Amino acid sequence: MPDPQSRTLTLDSRDEAVLLFGNRDQFLRLIRDALGVRLVARGDTVQIDGPEEAVGQTERVFQQLRSILRANGQITTEDVKTVLEVVRAGSERVGSQNLTMMDGGKYLRPRTDGQGRYVQALRENDVTICIGPAGTGKTFLAVGMAVTLLRQGAVKKIVLVRPAVEAGERLGFLPGDLVAKINPYLRPLLDALNDLIEFEQVKKYMENDVIEIVPLAYMRGRTLSNAVIILDEGQNASTAQMKMFLTRMGMNSKIIVTGDITQVDLPPTTKSGLIDAMHRLKGIPRLAIVQLDETDIVRHALVQQIVKAYEEGGHKRR
Repeated sequence: MPDPQSRTLTLDSRDEAVLLFGNRDQFLRLIRDALGVRLVARGDTVQIDGPEEAVGQTERVFQQLRSILRANGQITTEDVKTVLEVVRAGSERVGSQNLTMMDGGKYLRPRTDGQGRYVQALRENDVTICIGPAGTGKTFLAVGMAVTLLRQGAVKKIVLVRPAVEAGERLGFLPGDLVAKINPYLRPLLDALNDLIEFEQVKKYMENDVIEIVPLAYMRGRTLSNAVIILDEGQNASTAQMKMFLTRMGMNSKIIVTGDITQVDLPPTTKSGLIDAMHRLKGIPRLAIVQLDETDIVRHALVQQIVKAYEEGGHKRR
């Protein structure tokens, strides 16, 4: 029988504890029953007792729920159940959540609990908004979901959108056609596509309008059905632009918005539409808001430490 473990988790405040534990500790009971641990809550701490693996899973559950709480200001029963499902499944389940085959025969799959939550949200919702720092895979997994649905025949088109904030009115003076003008701004999306689909196939899809790349300003007046529409760097859309983008969705379509709210490049007087949407759109059915953090960074191991150092120093992520 595995040796019992005991760990104490200290929260930021009693207010956080109240929201995290739920009304009359209902969320604590859900976690306790699902993972078979003993939970003792005192003020802003919770003691976790049980087998080592279950205690570790419980810590991961609380970590994920705290991320959701920071993002949404509240936690629902459905949030707790979703996180429990992802964490209980462990690396075996998360690793089996294959999205699509990449170039070279490998499969794209979530690699952290947060990414597992994100993929589940993408599958279950028509609109998914994902906020997180660079390196958390939010753009790559969004493109992976789009490619999966295209290959399955569930949609007929992928539309990749990005604000060209730095270009402004100068976009028209850049050389080349529209694709060439906005290519620098859509490079991360195109890089993701080229990892998932052979270059020649991407080229054919673009020639046949199956894959379309377009600056955000060109989306006005359109309605897109049977499509996956991805807005990358959503923090650089204004509130009016975000409303315009989210209302482009036609029948049988999915919208995915990704962004990092610490990297807003808009003028100081312009409010970020992504930050506004995070607060305005809470609680709408089939619309998910997912928060990733530095624990979900899957680049070089040093990146997590670099992000944390800049956050502690009060600097924006770059």
